[in-house]
Amino acid sequence: MIVIKKIVIFLIFINVFCVSTGMAQKKVINEAQDQIKSGKDLDKAVASMENLLKDSANKSNEKVWLTLYDALKLQYIQGNEKLYLKEKYDTVQLFNLTLKLFSVLEKFDSIESLPDKKGRVKLKYRERHAEFLDHIRPNLYNGGAYFTYKQKYAQAYEFFDEYLKCSDLQMFSHYKYATNDKLLPQAAYWATYCAYKEGKSKETLKHTYWALKDTAHYEYMLQYLAETYKEENDTARYVSTLTEGFKKYPTFSFFFPRLIDYYCDVEKNSAKALAVVDSALVVDSKNQVFLFAKSTILLNIGRYDECVQVCNQLIEINDTLKDAYLNAGLAYYNKALKLENNRKSKWKELKSIKSYYSKALPYFQTFRKLAPDMENRWAVPLYTIYLNLNMGKEFEEIDKILRK
Repeated sequence: MIVIKKIVIFLIFINVFCVSTGMAQKKVINEAQDQIKSGKDLDKAVASMENLLKDSANKSNEKVWLTLYDALKLQYIQGNEKLYLKEKYDTVQLFNLTLKLFSVLEKFDSIESLPDKKGRVKLKYRERHAEFLDHIRPNLYNGGAYFTYKQKYAQAYEFFDEYLKCSDLQMFSHYKYATNDKLLPQAAYWATYCAYKEGKSKETLKHTYWALKDTAHYEYMLQYLAETYKEENDTARYVSTLTEGFKKYPTFSFFFPRLIDYYCDVEKNSAKALAVVDSALVVDSKNQVFLFAKSTILLNIGRYDECVQVCNQLIEINDTLKDAYLNAGLAYYNKALKLENNRKSKWKELKSIKSYYSKALPYFQTFRKLAPDMENRWAVPLYTIYLNLNMGKEFEEIDKILRK
């Protein structure tokens, strides 16, 4: 009997607690609705409903969601009116309200989409909510553009991401954004750009499908993707993206040098690097970057005569390009060293060796004039050349420099 009494008392307590809790909740909702009717203290109405939704028991409470929506919507309308009347109002607040309205109604729609105990789905509010959100949706794009301009990339990304998400949600299927919205590619590009600026790889790659349809920014999209793939250690996609970028935009400053660096430094494939350079020179035969890259590759693989030929071509185009003189000088210098190291007879190749040093000399002297601070590049070669050509005065001067 004692146990039964305790159970009865406990059930009565639970019942009283639930009733009192329900009454308190109803009071909070009523207060919020009164604030909405008066058009005042809307911040308090929003805060009270958000506080109720923190309790998991209220997650499916239709009244709470709709009251929160009404408070936010009225805030939006009031802010929009102030802007229309050119009254003092923070535009950022309107953008943030737009984003919040989308978040609230999308969550409510997902709850409304759940089947009841009999497996039925009743969507009483979807159509009217989707219509309202479609009406204010341009502010998502505008908000993203605003925050991008302010270089607040994380915030900008939220707006563009939400704008793009609408095209996949069943809630907005009636509007067929994927077919009808011509701004999707631009929004995707800017979302990618913002994520890239924030260094967020996952978000950078999220909207690739749409972003690559933005032809106005295609080369930059490929750049962001290539750098992201490299960061993710996805070498195959990194090289593939560089290759596509180079083929489509051979003179764009990003793709060519990185493709050459990859083939030369990582893959150690000079043949592929030269093929890239030669295809670039077909597009622009006098491009100094392309010609210098070719001279460097030829120098590194020991095709010295061809290297000098390309360097001379470069010097004709730009006689102040110091590295062209360096590469040509090194080509002749390396020929002399190679011959000197391989000769069987002490005197047999001496004439040819001196000839190569003599040919290297003017290139190194010019390089020294153009780059006087780069002693580590010209001092030792000039020391060796002066020594072999018996140029005593010049040798002593270089010797002093090296001794320092």
